[in-house]
Order: sequence, then C-alpha cells, then structure tokens
Amino acid sequence: MSTMFWVWLTAAVVFLILELMTPTFVFACFVVGSVVAGAFGYFYPESYYWQVGIFVLLTTVLLPLTRTLAKKITKESPEKSNIDALIGKVALVTKAIDPDLGGQVKIEGEVWAARADEQISENEKVRVVSISGTKAHVERLSDTKE
Repeated sequence: MSTMFWVWLTAAVVFLILELMTPTFVFACFVVGSVVAGAFGYFYPESYYWQVGIFVLLTTVLLPLTRTLAKKITKESPEKSNIDALIGKVALVTKAIDPDLGGQVKIEGEVWAARADEQISENEKVRVVSISGTKAHVERLSDTKE
C-alpha cells in the first residue's frame, strides 16, 4: 500500500472529526473527496497528481451541492430566542393593568411590567403582543384569535 493511501485515509478521519464537531456539511465534502482520492491512490499508487486533482474536483463540486441540500433540508425558520420567544405567549396578570399606570404579568414564570390599551383585572389571562424594553404590551385573551 502506498503512503498516499494512508495520508488520504488520515485526512478523511480528521475531516470526519471536524464535521462531527461542526455539523455544517462543509467538512463532509472533504471526507468524501479524501476517501475517493484515497481509493484511487490505493489502486494507482503512483498517481499523486490525479489523486490531488480528484480530491480538489470532487470537493469543489460537492460544496455547492451540499449547501443547496442543507438549505432545502433546513427550510424552516430559526427558533425564536430571548424576547422574541415571549411574543404570543399567554401570561397571567399579577397586578391589575391600568392603561395609564400599567401593571404586572407573569410570563413563563417571570414577572414583567405590563401595559395594555384597556383595564385588565388581576388573575386574568392575557396574550403578549410585543415587548418594548422591560415592558410587555398585552391584550385580553378573549379578544385574540386562538
């Protein structure tokens, strides 16, 4: 067996470990290129330039294809995080909300200052419409579409 076969095999293992650490499909292209170049090197051990050419060509072709495939697979919108995740949640009024003075609501276990366009009594359920700074703008749950 040629030395280049082992070089390609080692490169494939290194690229595989990198792909497992950063699942982006980028290093997977290098894994495939290394394996194919290594297989070619196994049968034609003196063909160094061909091996490198196969690796470069295959990797170059696979990169845009896997990016397109990854975009199709992950078409769903990214998960909301932080404050954006609270919009649309149901909250419980812990301190009556006055349109002029505001009040308090409990959203997923956290108490927030709240404001509303109407008077809302304590212990009523509301839906979070938006968040501005440290205040949640809420509306009565019965007024919203379920």
